[in-house]
Amino acid sequence: MFDSVIHWFDRLRFQLSRSDALPLLSVLGLVTGFLAGGVIVLFRLFVEGFQADMLPGGHPENYEGLPPLLRLVLPIAGGLLLGLVFTRLAKGDYVLGIARVMERLVYHQGYLSLRSFLLQFLGAAIAIISGHSVGREGPHVYLGAASGSLLGQRLSLPNNSIRTLVGCGTAAGISASFDTPLAGVIFALEVVMMEYTLVSFIPIILAAVSANSLSLLIFEGERVFDIGIMQLGSLHELMFILLLGIVAGVAAAAYVHLIDKISDRSRQIPFWIRTTLAGVVIGLIALWLPQVMGIGYDTVNTIMLGEMGLSLLILLLIAKLVATSASIGLGIPGGTIGPALFIGATVGGIIAPLPGLLFNGTVSDPAVYVLIGMGAVMGAALQGPLAALTAVIELAHNPEIIMPGMLAIVIASLISSELFGKSSMFHTLLQATGLNYHTDPVMQSLRRTGAARFMNRNFAQVSPLIKRQTAQMLLEDAPEWLVISNDDDSLTLMPGVDLVRAVKEQQDDEIDLQEIPATRYELAPLKMQATLQEALEQLDDSRAEALYIEWFDNQHFWRIQGILTRSQIESAYRF
Repeated sequence: MFDSVIHWFDRLRFQLSRSDALPLLSVLGLVTGFLAGGVIVLFRLFVEGFQADMLPGGHPENYEGLPPLLRLVLPIAGGLLLGLVFTRLAKGDYVLGIARVMERLVYHQGYLSLRSFLLQFLGAAIAIISGHSVGREGPHVYLGAASGSLLGQRLSLPNNSIRTLVGCGTAAGISASFDTPLAGVIFALEVVMMEYTLVSFIPIILAAVSANSLSLLIFEGERVFDIGIMQLGSLHELMFILLLGIVAGVAAAAYVHLIDKISDRSRQIPFWIRTTLAGVVIGLIALWLPQVMGIGYDTVNTIMLGEMGLSLLILLLIAKLVATSASIGLGIPGGTIGPALFIGATVGGIIAPLPGLLFNGTVSDPAVYVLIGMGAVMGAALQGPLAALTAVIELAHNPEIIMPGMLAIVIASLISSELFGKSSMFHTLLQATGLNYHTDPVMQSLRRTGAARFMNRNFAQVSPLIKRQTAQMLLEDAPEWLVISNDDDSLTLMPGVDLVRAVKEQQDDEIDLQEIPATRYELAPLKMQATLQEALEQLDDSRAEALYIEWFDNQHFWRIQGILTRSQIESAYRF
């Protein structure tokens, strides 16, 4: 019974190595969504419960109610604690969040460790509770992606399937954060995985829906932003939407630039000093502007109601830029999306009164400009315009916001990328911290498919010396390849047709496969879970000419399961 279950799992794993294993991946996507959603709900309950107990009035974001001395000391203490924890436990892995997920997808097949999962949970909780200017969405994405990765690793799934589960966890993180399941799907595909395929699209949708359902159930439909029925003005206001896009693009470029410079110039400073210094910066700013502490969604809701003066909005824009750049650039393990939304909200709040000064009659509600500003800065900073637009639409629940939202987000993205030459926040953060990021369509295609999908199972494993009768019996099965087990435990690959020729031409009772005229290839090992990208890299690194793929047999012994050559990898890509 146990052996049959193992055999059944092995067959499922082989099926998942295909790039079109949609039904199985859909089930796994659904499971990943519930798992990631549960982790994110647990994180929110932990952080918000701690904040409610600590802050005046029991409000999770009421840092404004703290005495000035506590506003100064709290982030410094949090930064010092983070520095000590990470110095002790991180083992040099200081970059977490969405940037780290992207790096692990490109270079490590989406493998995320339990240690980094726990560090992200604890580190982000300390950062947010102690009032650092960071968001929760980045940690949510990392926790969701790590949940999918750890599930795939636990089940020994092929690496191409683990990549998809990481995408599922990413979508779950965004979906459960904002109640925006579609934005979560687009974000996972556009920003993190950077691919749109049916085999990943459907599992990711199921993950986003399941995580969102769980979040709505636990938090009883509580919305992040208090957005009522928004009134849109006339088309004449498009000139102000255009202006909003320009200002948002400049703000996004400044945001990315500051984080880049601070990260780059502080890289050599010990980590605990950096995080403590970040706490000092936040504490000093919070003495005068406590709204910059924490995620700041309560302040965003106030801006949406148009209840904040122009001078305060300008000060908050500058202060949030500096505070978040210091927090992220100096290594605080929090998210960058929440602060981008805060910055965009201040930009929208600054522009919102202008139409009323120029036009008579009805103009758009301030919430329209605030929401579009949030999407514009998010889209420009992340270079994910479609994800930002989808988030705006889902938050607004009003399709009329699509056209002005598209205009502002595209203009802001172009200003940031083309005028100021800024790439995605996450790419910039990886490069500034010494990690590289590069991908291309060929590698993306190879990562989507397991090597086992294209391995050749028509082979026979033999010793170098075989009897003529044994060779004849062996050739009755017409093996395409012969794997020769040498005396030094190395393996050599030989086409089966060369043995056919030797049997016909030689009359000796014993045939030496190392001596007969034949084409021979050096072999290197490859695990069954590997993708075609890993297979190609193994060929290049080992300088072998072919690979043998290993996995457990029906008796759970380690055996060769198939042969993969470079030409098969190339034909797989064309296929």
